[in-house]
Amino acid sequence: RAGGNLGKVNMQPCVYMMANGRNGTLYIGVTSSLMSRVWQHKNNVVEGFTKKHEVHQLVWYELHENMESAISREKALKKWNRIWKLRLIEQYNPEWQDLYEQLT
Repeated sequence: RAGGNLGKVNMQPCVYMMANGRNGTLYIGVTSSLMSRVWQHKNNVVEGFTKKHEVHQLVWYELHENMESAISREKALKKWNRIWKLRLIEQYNPEWQDLYEQLT
């Protein structure tokens, strides 16, 4: 299949975290099209939190089999305290790189 993981990431439910820099403001979201949604955040297409706080860096994401699972995980993560969220990001992305570049 052409595109490998690219197609999978673009058409699969996932939970993601955006930041405006290392240890900065965090945003947690859920989508069925990660590339498109992160592009919208980066380009301030939608009014709201990420535009207001300039949260444009994809720092963590997790793929799910279905949207129900992704939404459930998103709700759980939003209840986590900040330290847990930072640890989760640093476990998979210790340098806080913008993972969007790896998706494109």
